[in-house]
Amino acid sequence: MSEKNFLPISKEDMIERGWDQCDFVLVTADAYVDHHSFGTAIISRVLESAGYKVGIIAQPDWKTTDDFMKLGKPRLAFLVNGGNMDPMVNHYSVSKRMRDKDLYSPGGKMGLRPDRSTIVYCNKIREAYRDVDIVIGGIEASLRRFAHYDYWSNSVRKSILVDSGADLLVYGMSENQIVEVANALNDGLRAKYISFINGTCFLVDDKEYVYDYVEIPSFKEVSEDKIKYAQAFKVQYQEQDPITGKTIIQQHGNKYLVQNKPAMPLTREELDKVYALPYMKTYHPIYEKDGGIPAIEEVKFSIVSSRGCFGSCHFCALTFHQGRIVQSRSEESILQEAEEMTNLPDFKGYIHDVGGPTANFRGPACSKQLKAGVCKHKECLAPTLCKNMDVDHKEYLGVLRKMREIPKVKKVFVRSGLRYDYIMADKDDTFFRELIEHHVSGQLKVAPEHISAKVLKYMGKPAGKTYDRFREKFFKINEQLGKKQYIIPYLMSSHPGSTLDTAIELAEYLRDIHYQPEQVQDFYPTPGTLSTTMFYTGLDPMTMEEVYIPRTKEEKAMQRALLQFSNPKKYDIVYAALVKAERLDLIGYGPKCLIRPREDRFGRGGHGKGQGQGQGRNDGRGQAQGNNRGQKSLRNNSGSRKQTSGKSQGHQKGKTVNTNTNRSSSKTSSRPSKKR
Repeated sequence: MSEKNFLPISKEDMIERGWDQCDFVLVTADAYVDHHSFGTAIISRVLESAGYKVGIIAQPDWKTTDDFMKLGKPRLAFLVNGGNMDPMVNHYSVSKRMRDKDLYSPGGKMGLRPDRSTIVYCNKIREAYRDVDIVIGGIEASLRRFAHYDYWSNSVRKSILVDSGADLLVYGMSENQIVEVANALNDGLRAKYISFINGTCFLVDDKEYVYDYVEIPSFKEVSEDKIKYAQAFKVQYQEQDPITGKTIIQQHGNKYLVQNKPAMPLTREELDKVYALPYMKTYHPIYEKDGGIPAIEEVKFSIVSSRGCFGSCHFCALTFHQGRIVQSRSEESILQEAEEMTNLPDFKGYIHDVGGPTANFRGPACSKQLKAGVCKHKECLAPTLCKNMDVDHKEYLGVLRKMREIPKVKKVFVRSGLRYDYIMADKDDTFFRELIEHHVSGQLKVAPEHISAKVLKYMGKPAGKTYDRFREKFFKINEQLGKKQYIIPYLMSSHPGSTLDTAIELAEYLRDIHYQPEQVQDFYPTPGTLSTTMFYTGLDPMTMEEVYIPRTKEEKAMQRALLQFSNPKKYDIVYAALVKAERLDLIGYGPKCLIRPREDRFGRGGHGKGQGQGQGRNDGRGQAQGNNRGQKSLRNNSGSRKQTSGKSQGHQKGKTVNTNTNRSSSKTSSRPSKKR
């Protein structure tokens, strides 16, 4: 057997390695991909490097116990995760319709994982081995560690630790704490008694044995009282810091859920070691017959350079999973991976991405974060940049420059999200200029999400004219370089605080810049986000002020359609929205009108311009080209940190391309590299 190989997935693999028993059996809802963009790969390789024997059971048949028993009973514990993407988001769109494709399954096939995979798998393991220890982790467990609102059942559910019957929950990225858990188990401690490791949750019968904690309203209280729910979430949100955070407890019936404070983020040296482990960098060969695993295509020629995000967008769950303290790999680690990538047989000279949740964040927001923790009562970038912010792109730019010089590399793209406000705060334009000159593939995607100050406040995004100034500078630099490139803004409809009036405000802005998005994503209420708490309670948990929530299908459809007002298929609903909002001034033939009158909706009267003023393709400067309603600006399949699914059709230089645009608040990624 070669030194470097996949971990065992069968008894035959175990025998080939000379194993009688695994120390850990890791059960996952994803297919087995041994690439560091996949949580299963990292956790299993970290444990292997610590001297433990780990076997993998990927996408077991949950209708029987047979698959759960195929590697035998592990010596120490079963480890269970729901996959790189939350199973419910993986299965259902924001409208709760079943998706067509599972990017983390062989050939993209649906139906190979159950809803709420972690709970189902734990129940089957208990059926197979009643006395075995079970430790759960990954994105599904992390975001459901407290009592939480569940959008798909429209109810408050208990902590997943209670519902799954597992013994211990490991939350966050987990590399250090999973080794601590393994060592404790190896020393003879049962999982349910492991109570001393940061970044874990456990259950106790009596809170008398928990010290220095803050207690939040119980499951019963938060499931019956929305004010209590909002109060509980505020404490959870403010205590998610590894330095200042306190232990949190929440009663669930006759037991108490205990969350120890988050684990410290990895140092640069520790992060480098994680990414240097002997991954196979591809899917297991058993999937070749099915056409492989689609998700690998998005990350195979991309490099994860950082994790964590101090952007703190309220619809994003990163605060609850990766945290607000940014960590990054060393220049040497990134360049080594890039050089290894160039030796792959199917490498064509293009590195698709170098980034993370936010590509241009390379370190903590300020020097105090690693000593005093992140601020509890204010955010780094919203409503404006903190005066203590360290704004510097030099290190990231240095990495990109050296990557451009690697033999066989033709182009290095940056396709992860970029914070345009952080770019604009940098007094040195060198990074922005080189980004445009060398690292944009024709379109640069950024995420203003909205333009209404009222909505942006609830999104945790910057208001004002920063985005407009960014656009102006982008086009000016392109002109200086003799390039013609586009900005693709991500936009979100129906977020808490968004009304018909604010949706019309955004539509008018799109009219004025002559841009029509191919698709608009409705806000997706997933566990672990501040925005989801607003959606459920109708309250901003940080202020306890009431927030308007668009709830009906009719209003959500209206808000979405308004952002695509020039699409003839949207005419009737746009018309109804404008009438409902009493904005008949936007129906007519004038330059500020969004649509024509109903009697001339198809333009047969020849009374001026066609329906709307934003038709045609955006040339990147806000000048509409032509009058072809079928031709719209491309939204790029960016591999961003959002959980994604579905395809749309975009146009670029006469070519039709598939573009993936469905996004969610959970930001857990068609690009598996962003989180686990």
